[in-house]
Formats: sequence, C-alpha cells, structure tokens
Amino acid sequence: MTQIQYNDFGGYLRKRFGCRVQKITIDAGFSCPNRDGTLSSGGCIYCDGKGSGTGAALRAESIKKQIQQAKHRLASRYKAQKFIAYFQAFTNTYASRDILSKRYDEALADSDVVGLAIGTRPDCVDDAKLDLIEEYAAAHMVWIEYGLQSIHNRTLEKINRGHTFEDFVRAVRMTQGRNVLICAHVILGLPGESREDVLDTARALADLGIDGIKIHSLYIPKETPLARLYQGGGFTLLDQETYVRWVVGFLEHLPPAVIIQRLTGDPDPSALLAPDWTLNKQQTLGLIRKTMENKGTWQGRLCGSS
Repeated sequence: MTQIQYNDFGGYLRKRFGCRVQKITIDAGFSCPNRDGTLSSGGCIYCDGKGSGTGAALRAESIKKQIQQAKHRLASRYKAQKFIAYFQAFTNTYASRDILSKRYDEALADSDVVGLAIGTRPDCVDDAKLDLIEEYAAAHMVWIEYGLQSIHNRTLEKINRGHTFEDFVRAVRMTQGRNVLICAHVILGLPGESREDVLDTARALADLGIDGIKIHSLYIPKETPLARLYQGGGFTLLDQETYVRWVVGFLEHLPPAVIIQRLTGDPDPSALLAPDWTLNKQQTLGLIRKTMENKGTWQGRLCGSS
C-alpha cells in the first residue's frame, strides 16, 4: 500500500461532502486591533492595505455579491459544487456578536455554502464569540483560523504581531471541545528564524491537537514595513529549494491526522516585491511532493521525536 504523503484538504472535503468543494474568499469589512490603533496603527510588518483580502469591502460589494461572483468562477474553473465562505480579510471576529452574526448569516443564506472559515487573531476571541461560532457548527462545517506565524515570541515581536504564543494557546484551549475545527497559520522564513526554530513551531503545534494548518512562504508585498526591512538588508529570503526542504521537515513533525490546507503562499503578482519563485505555486507544490517521494517520507514520520 502506498504511503500518503500528507493529509490534503481537498481530499478531506471531497470525502466529507462527496463533491468538489472550494473556498470563497470573503471581505466582510472588518478591521483589526493591530491597525486601528488599539494595539498598533501599522499592523504586522507584512500586512498591506487589503489585509490579505480582495478589497471587495472597499468597493462596497456585499457578501452576497462576492459569493455569487465567486461561485460562477469556481464552478467553471474547478467544477466545484459546494463552497465554504472564508472570511479572510483582516480580523473576522473583531466586532460585536450581533454584527458577526449578521455577516455569517448572510454568507450561509446561499444554499450552496456548506461551511464557514473564519480568519482571526488569537487575542480577538472570547467565550461569547466562540459560543456564537459554535452554534453554526451544529449544521455546518466551521473552521476558525488563528494567525500564529511562529511560536517564538521574539519573532512575533519583531514582525509586530501584537500577541504572544501564550495568547494562541489560550485561544486554542477556549475553542477546543466546541465542534469547531481549528486551523493555525504559520510562515516559514520569517526574519531571524532558523530551520530549527521552524521545527520547534511544528512540534509545539503537534502537541496542541489542532485540526489543520496553513503553511505560508514568506513573500514581501510592496510598500510594507517588511519591504523596507528587506531593502535595507535586514534579512535574507529563503530560496525555493530551502523552502521546500523546510516544508518537508515541518510535515514530518505533524501528526498524520492534521489537515494540510496550504503549503505555500499565493501572492498578488502586481504587489509582489520578492521572491519571484513564489509566483510559481504549482512548481513549488510539485517540488514538495517530489522531495517527499525521493526521501521516502510522509507527514508524521518524525512526530513525537525530539
């Protein structure tokens, strides 16, 4: 029997729903405490004006309109039949319970939307908000996606995250037991981090019992503090080969049950300063699979090792 290299998100969704399921990126017009002055006005050093979103809220596009437009595009391109509304831009629990409920309800009003994915910060949840999110999980697949990036507080301070690893652990513990799936976001290649630092992050996440992970390559959007740091010689970017090796090592230390939602970044070409190789997503994914095949390794092979 052939060893499965990693627990792919697309395959997981197909098994659960019996068809192709695609995420629809939603910009619901939320802000972020790391940009509105509550914690900081500059945001994370890699954050651009769209907050990793599409900018649809700035164009006054309703959630309904965003879903309708994306459904047509994704059904045509991928033959998708069902969809998950992914609240991606900025911090999607950073509002009152009533406002959150209205936004989530609008997304789920479409009968083809079978779930929610809510991107947020670990310092922007509480029991009341998690109680609300848990209510949706009774009838839908619900993911809460916590931006972590690294377990190392020195790195989180350097990239101006505005929270600590301990905040992340607290949010995970508050969320567990609610029938809500937990996904962690990490970035490989952050300034000052070594391969061993990255593997420390993998080991810590393995111990926490999360359900899924998104692994991002570090890329530099133009006109961000990260761009200025890079242009001033403040750090060196990973090349594609090194990034692939680090991803493979990261996967080896994750439990086999963890669902891999992403393995690399997906930058906007018009906004990218560097590195150019991040624009070739399929090549990077192919190299990860090929490296794992050549090495004879798989997700979880080293899980539990020191």
